[in-house]
Amino acid sequence: MRQHEERFHVETTVSDEAVCVRVAGVIDIATVAAFRAALWAAPTRGELRVDLSEVRLLSAAGVRTLVAARLWVRSQGGALVLVDPPPVVERVLRTTGLRQVIPVVDVTPERLLAAV
Repeated sequence: MRQHEERFHVETTVSDEAVCVRVAGVIDIATVAAFRAALWAAPTRGELRVDLSEVRLLSAAGVRTLVAARLWVRSQGGALVLVDPPPVVERVLRTTGLRQVIPVVDVTPERLLAAV
């Protein structure tokens, strides 16, 4: 189980207007259930921000989870925003067309939450 912990970590921060889910490591078939659980467990706010700055790999399972999260957040009256993806994740977002559907900002979540 220790190897799994080193591969993936998720942390949620809540402010009055936004929730930030910070993800670190690899989002793949082995970790996507924990990623999905963290997104669905996030309290409802106007915006759900997913900090991807420490993600080393985003697999197809992770892309599907982001698409489903966008739909779920929109059904709750909110918006999903992806924050600071590294180049390897940025390529996946561009290649899959996800970047055209979900807003992507290149700002750290601390500054985003501080601005709220």
